Amino acid sequence: MVQKKKGPPNGDPPHKKEAAAAEPKRRGRPRAYEPEVALGKALDLFRTTGFAATSLDDLSAATGMNRPSLYGAFGDKRELYIKSYQRYRDNARALMGDIFRNDWPVRRQLEQIFASALDIYLSGEEGPRGCFTVMTAGSEAVADPDIRAMVQNALTELDKAFGHCFRRAKEKGELAENADPAVLAQLASATIHSIAVRARARVPRKELEAIVAGAIDVMLGGK
Repeated sequence: MVQKKKGPPNGDPPHKKEAAAAEPKRRGRPRAYEPEVALGKALDLFRTTGFAATSLDDLSAATGMNRPSLYGAFGDKRELYIKSYQRYRDNARALMGDIFRNDWPVRRQLEQIFASALDIYLSGEEGPRGCFTVMTAGSEAVADPDIRAMVQNALTELDKAFGHCFRRAKEKGELAENADPAVLAQLASATIHSIAVRARARVPRKELEAIVAGAIDVMLGGK
């Protein structure tokens, strides 16, 4: 009797088994992430804890990205901080730009601007975070010239936006003849910064709205 040759136990030809053994094992699929979503998470963290108190481990946990991925996508921690601050400014500009450009009566316009600012400053899952410019970037501006330039630009941009509102109001007869739009703009900006600090200190919104109402009365001379 002639015995039949037994094939491989799994039924595959030997050359297939060798090829399979030679193939490197595939690792799990790498974590997918959206850079814009990750940047938003980093922004939230920096706004809450500032630059120095935020570690790379904190950023990795918040964004779901390991350190090499963070470096590859955003650079080092400082670069990520700067990109987060720029995102914050872009978001604020988009949110408030239409209000500044609107041709409403000046009192209504100021009320809407300050209300929107309070919405930004009082936001946060773990409590009010205030203003990125005032609460964290302002501190980093002391030693970092690039961040200092960004902060100065933010302050100037706000002064100019308020200045445009007051100049237009004066042209429409909504302000006194001797009103100085540039001085009023700086007063309005100072009010913005004050409520940002107070919001971070968890002063209730009602109290902040009372401060805003009083400041608007002063700026408009009771009109």
